Formats: sequence, structure tokens, C-alpha cells
Amino acid sequence: MHSETALVGDLRMHYLRAGSGPLLVLLHGWPQTSHCWRHVMPALAEHYTVIAPDLRGYGLTDKPVGGYDKRTMAADVRALARRFDDGPIRLVGHDRGARVAHRYALDHPDEVERMALLDIAPTLATFRRTSMTVARNYWHWLFHMQPDLPEQLVGGRHDTYLRYFFERWTVNRSAVEEAIDHYVDAFSRPGALRAGFDDYRATHPEDLNADKADQEAGRRLTMPLLVLWGDAGLPAALPVADIWREYADDVTGEALEDCGHFLPEERPAELVDHLLRFL
Repeated sequence: MHSETALVGDLRMHYLRAGSGPLLVLLHGWPQTSHCWRHVMPALAEHYTVIAPDLRGYGLTDKPVGGYDKRTMAADVRALARRFDDGPIRLVGHDRGARVAHRYALDHPDEVERMALLDIAPTLATFRRTSMTVARNYWHWLFHMQPDLPEQLVGGRHDTYLRYFFERWTVNRSAVEEAIDHYVDAFSRPGALRAGFDDYRATHPEDLNADKADQEAGRRLTMPLLVLWGDAGLPAALPVADIWREYADDVTGEALEDCGHFLPEERPAELVDHLLRFL
């Protein structure tokens, strides 16, 4: 894999690149970076040109103040993708990256040939279906949306805070253990902690308003969509595939057994098999 940086507008965007062929873009979530795809990129790169960027505010990409609404983050990714391919691309997103991918596909449906989204339900549906179960699983989302307070409480305690999620959101904890130091280091960089929280803060009003506008206008995902989640993942208590069918025309969905939230690290071989069959 090659580690590269491109100037996308005024944003310096870091990404990993491997392989050749049609373009496949992998988008990571929180609290991770492009490093989360290290186990799946080699197999996918036998068939595709694979790029895995660090999203705005994450990893080695710039961490500006502002621009964390999913429309802007998707525009970052699109500008990077256009450097490699002018035609329709294949898109895979996990966690926050899946929300960026969802917005990309809504804003530019003709440019996404197929899309896979990992361990999420749509943002709008998640908030509309709020229950005690959802609140317990997604408490961090509401906490991260608060102004200033998360930085004050988490600052200087990055290791303790991030390990909490890697331990509780996994079934196969050893699969992510060796990478935790990498993620802690990434979120210890200047501006990284604030940027990660800003990603969540953009939920209201920007992201939810954009999703509501699409729904009111009848805009749906028209490309084939694969949704995968861990049977012990965050949305596992929800009817994930059925929810996505309210937002998309062609949905295939399945839970991965004995898997938590971090599919690319906990079940990389299974994930590769699903992606290669679908893509």
C-alpha cells in the first residue's frame, strides 16, 4: 500500500492506495483512520484500484475548523476520487464513513455504481427511532454533539476514552488491540479530538436537515446497496435491512456472526468475501 497526500481544494487529504482496475473507495469511521482497512485492502486490490482516505479532520488529513457536515465531507471524497476515475465508482463506508458515503450517493447518484454500508442505520432513521435501546447504544453520539464539553472531559485521557469503545464495541477484542495505539496517536494530534467531535456536531442541524429534504423530495438510493452489520454491533437491535429499504430501492443485508462494530478488523475475511461477491 502506498501512503499519499493530495490537495483537495484547500484541504490536504491523506490516503492509502493499492491495486489497479476500477476505482473502489473505502471510508473509515470514528474513532479510526484509513488504517482500519489494512486487512481488507490487499485482497480487494487484486481486483480494483483501492483508495482509503483519512476523512476531513482524521488521521493525517487536515483538521480545519468547519466543514464537517456530510455534504462537505462527501465533496472532499468526490474530489479525491475524480483524480483517479471520471466514471461511476464503487463505495464502501463504515460508521461515520458510511454516513459520508450515503450523502455522496444521494448527491451524486449517477457517480456511484454500487455501495456497501457497514454497521449503521440511516442517520434520520436512528433519531426518529430513538428508544431506550438506541439511547444506550448511541449515548456517545449525543455527548459528542455538545459544544466544548467533550474536549474538556476527554482531553488528556485519549487512551482511556478510546479503549472504552474498542473494548465494548467488539466481540473479537484481540483483532483491534494491536491497532489501538495507532488510533490513540491519531486522536492525540493537534485538532484531531475537536474535529472528531465536530463530525458528530454536524448532525444537527446540517446533516438531519439535508436528510429530511431528500426524504421530502422523494430522493432515494437507486444503486444496488449492501448493508452488513455485526450481530453484536451498534444497530443489531434494529431491523437494519428493512430500515434501509425505506431509503433505497435495491437492498441486500446480512449480519456477520460473532462480530461487533469493527467489521473490517474483526471479520476481514468474511467482509472481503461479501464485498467481492457484491461489487
